[in-house]
Amino acid sequence: MSTTIAPTEQREQLAKQRRTVDFDSYDVTVDELLRRVCRKRIDIAPVYQRQFRWDQVRQARLIESVLLGIPVPPLFMATNSVSGEQTRWEVVDGVQRLLTLVNFAGDEPTRSAANLEGDPLRLANMEKLTTFEDYSFDGLPADIRTAFEDRPLKIIILNDKSELQVRYDLFERLNTGGIELSSQEIRECVYRGEFVDLLGTLAQSVDFNTVVRLPSARLKDGTREDFVLRFFAFLDRYDSFDHSVKDFLDDFMADAHKAPKISSRKSVFDRTFRYLSHCFPEGLKTRKGQTPVNLFEAVSVGAALALKVNPDIPVGDTNWITSDDLRALVTGATNSKARVRGRIEFAKEKFLG
Repeated sequence: MSTTIAPTEQREQLAKQRRTVDFDSYDVTVDELLRRVCRKRIDIAPVYQRQFRWDQVRQARLIESVLLGIPVPPLFMATNSVSGEQTRWEVVDGVQRLLTLVNFAGDEPTRSAANLEGDPLRLANMEKLTTFEDYSFDGLPADIRTAFEDRPLKIIILNDKSELQVRYDLFERLNTGGIELSSQEIRECVYRGEFVDLLGTLAQSVDFNTVVRLPSARLKDGTREDFVLRFFAFLDRYDSFDHSVKDFLDDFMADAHKAPKISSRKSVFDRTFRYLSHCFPEGLKTRKGQTPVNLFEAVSVGAALALKVNPDIPVGDTNWITSDDLRALVTGATNSKARVRGRIEFAKEKFLG
């Protein structure tokens, strides 16, 4: 049975939460959208650019709708103001639609700004405009090109006054225009800046990739960056972890966005994974040939803590990673405070000998 809550309390909560969202709505022509992309006044996160997934037929279906004047869903963006620079719009929802417009009607500088490669889109499987089949934008008559560029699209802009947490919630709710982004990819979109750049750089490091072995399908979905984030978050706060990994990582990401500490974090990361690459030259992996995330947390953070105590730890026997004691801490119900602390401190003591 639900608890009875006073209507006034509900109204106050609704009013408070609505005040955290501030947005404007505009009708913007296709031509103006393309010009903004070209001038990089519309910011398309790299995580989106590497996941432009619409096939030729689906792209053509959108172009046909725009040509016919059929309403398409609005594009959802957020403002990003940087002191001394023009305000940019960051795509929150609708990136597939926006990149389709660029892929069809964008000139070479615009395509380059959106990191699109290959030939421009040719229309295929047209349902209504069958005479447009196999045409590119440049092959259409000038008046039709102009009419296409003049088509307005609805743009909803989330303003700077809205909190970053609001943006994060919106990314999750909107699910980014049909792309199934991981939690880490959403964090990368919302908290873009020095710390996100650091995660991306470190995720490519040779020592890290010597240690961490992932299936090819997980090399472009933010998993490596998620592992790096976990390393920093648990190293910094494993004592305060309390069951929800996602909330724990979200909170750390928000704080690291404000205080990136690039130099010190890079230093401890490099030292730790340089050491671990000697300990596990064939990778930290199970019989399946992959690196389980709980084992990674234990070993990487344990090693970093041990190196703080003794920077000159020799590379020793690492057979303990398959011990029953550690297995009990990294399998089953692993995300309790006791298990997290237990596996990290177990690994630390093993490294220290």
